[in-house]
Amino acid sequence: MGRELLGLRGIRPVMAAMAGLTLIQTLSIILQAKWLAETVSALFAGEPLQEQYGTAVLFLCAFTVRQITVYFQQSIAAKFAELTGARMRSQLMNKLFELGPRYAGKEGTGNLVTLVLEGVTKFRTYIELLLPRMLAGGFTPVLILGFIYTLDTSSGIILTVTMPILIVFMILVGLAARKQTEGQLKTYKVLSNHFVDSLRGLETLKFLGRSRTHSQSIERVSGSYRTATMKTLRTAFLSSFALDFFTMLSVASVAVSLGLRLVNGNMVLLPALTVLILAPEYFLPVRMVGADFHATLDGKEAGEAMQAIINSHSSEELNEKGVLEPGYSWSDRSSLALSGLSVTHEEGAGPSLEGVDLRLTAGMKIGIIGESGAGKSTLIDVLGGFLRPSAGTVEVDGRMMPSLSETVWRNQTMYIPQQPYIFSSTLEDNVKFYSPGASLDEVKQAVEAAGLGPVVERLPGGYKEMIGGGGRRLSGGQEQRVALARAFLSDRPVILLDEPTAHLDIETEYELKAMMLELFEGKTVVLATHRLHWMPDMDVIVVMDHGRVEEVGTHEELLMKQGAYYGLVKEQEEGAA
Repeated sequence: MGRELLGLRGIRPVMAAMAGLTLIQTLSIILQAKWLAETVSALFAGEPLQEQYGTAVLFLCAFTVRQITVYFQQSIAAKFAELTGARMRSQLMNKLFELGPRYAGKEGTGNLVTLVLEGVTKFRTYIELLLPRMLAGGFTPVLILGFIYTLDTSSGIILTVTMPILIVFMILVGLAARKQTEGQLKTYKVLSNHFVDSLRGLETLKFLGRSRTHSQSIERVSGSYRTATMKTLRTAFLSSFALDFFTMLSVASVAVSLGLRLVNGNMVLLPALTVLILAPEYFLPVRMVGADFHATLDGKEAGEAMQAIINSHSSEELNEKGVLEPGYSWSDRSSLALSGLSVTHEEGAGPSLEGVDLRLTAGMKIGIIGESGAGKSTLIDVLGGFLRPSAGTVEVDGRMMPSLSETVWRNQTMYIPQQPYIFSSTLEDNVKFYSPGASLDEVKQAVEAAGLGPVVERLPGGYKEMIGGGGRRLSGGQEQRVALARAFLSDRPVILLDEPTAHLDIETEYELKAMMLELFEGKTVVLATHRLHWMPDMDVIVVMDHGRVEEVGTHEELLMKQGAYYGLVKEQEEGAA
């Protein structure tokens, strides 16, 4: 994070308070050394112990002040780190919901879950430890060195010369440690995703008899992470050893210089002892910065990874062209227009969508057809706000917008994907996903409309039966019926469907089709599919090929045109024959 750390919200007053405490702490360190040296020197000179009580009490007061400032520094840093971590977790979760399931699939669910849970904790630890160390490393050595110069110029010169050597070595080791930590973070990302994928597929692996051989894959991924972790630890241990070695060498040089001059009578005991006490304190803040930096480097990397996600397409950038009012609602006179829309997922790669122009009005049913990879799902993701266009404009009811990622728009849409997600909860809770305030009677009506009634009757717990990963498993057709029940229960006016029946057999699909057509009544529908039997029921058909819109029209118009749609129909008819 480095410079970005100074840009965290609310850090300025925290830094100001901790800077004041650091100054007080540094003064207490200097006074503590001064009074301790005076007490020891006086006793060494043969003065009575009783006469040193006052100086000893002053030493204890300085020591107490030092500990109190350390306590307050840690308390302030811990509180700020807690607030910052909670804020970052909230921002990250909001951004992940904004980016949608496509981004989660691309980055890996395991990686994102680990980042939200462990990454935030590590980043919080990084802030909590590093903030006081940074300030102490900036103020304390300078003030102590200045005081040492007033006592002994030679010792001051030795300390001045050795500190840059220590800092340069810290930088070199830090660069090496950063490289190792980045490698460790990458392998940890792979391990997280591999672990989640293994859990999801464990039942399938067991069914295919591959569960034992899969353990070799787990061992290989775990071994890569272990190797990366050991490399990072070796670098950290090397850094700690180097810091301690150079510090001891510098303090020993000062001690030898002072000792020789004391023996030769060129120096008195009091300033020599004061300098000797302060020399380790001079290096201590820098040593602590180095030690804590390496100990929390994974937190720094996690913070940068989270900040990169949060900063991707910031809200200000997205909303600079226009926003929907908080109370906006899609009405029977609403319209949505896409102009010159393009989407490029990766730099240097070809566009997934290119120059798409499309107009959608309330109550219209649009079918998007095309071969696999034509851009159907990408277009659905743009309409659902899961993807931001790389170029082009979006217009909602006459308002120009850069994308549809706003929560206000998402609250108007209902999304039914190829494989609806079934939460580990009761059947009732799963159906109430879009309408959490719905009553049980409303849930029952939606379940009956979706054809799930017979399934519920066979469940021992009825609507309270646990389903999903932690309960009873449902078939693909039953999962789609749960998604339909959600849609029947919801009053959202826009329905987006991405290949909703792609993984179902044709008999189950035709059963669901009648229910879905009933659901479409009075709604604005965009259906992306490669099953052409849906198209006669659509008001408008959009034929896509390699990210571009080839044809637009009704079923009859496109058949008469005998273009790309006509070719798809003939191809499917020949395949069926």
